[in-house]
Amino acid sequence: MTDVERATRFYSDLFEMEPVVTTPRYVPFEVAPGVLFALWSGRSETVTSATPRTSEVGLMVPGAAAAVDERWLAKGVTVVEEPHDEVFGRTFVVTDPDGNLIRVSPVD
Repeated sequence: MTDVERATRFYSDLFEMEPVVTTPRYVPFEVAPGVLFALWSGRSETVTSATPRTSEVGLMVPGAAAAVDERWLAKGVTVVEEPHDEVFGRTFVVTDPDGNLIRVSPVD
C-alpha cells in the first residue's frame, strides 16, 4: 500500500470495522474470529500504485446479491467489472486505492 491512512480508511469502510492495530506498513483486520485480513506494503521503497495488479482477492460477503451490489457500489469504489452472474453466482470486481483487485460475491 502506498498510503497507509488512505488504505485503512478504504478497508475500514468496506468491512465496516476498525483494524486490530495500525503500523506504518502493516494493518490487520479481524474479519472473523481468529481470521485476519492484513494490508502490508512489503518493502516500502518498491511499492507504487503504478505497478500493474494481475491477481485478485476474493471476498464472499453475507447478504442477498442485490443488497451486496448496492451496499458496496454505494461506497464509491472504482468498479472494473460490473455486477453480473457467473457459474458460482453474482459477482463484480472493484479496486482499492492502490489498484489491487477485489472480487466480491455474496456467500452461497
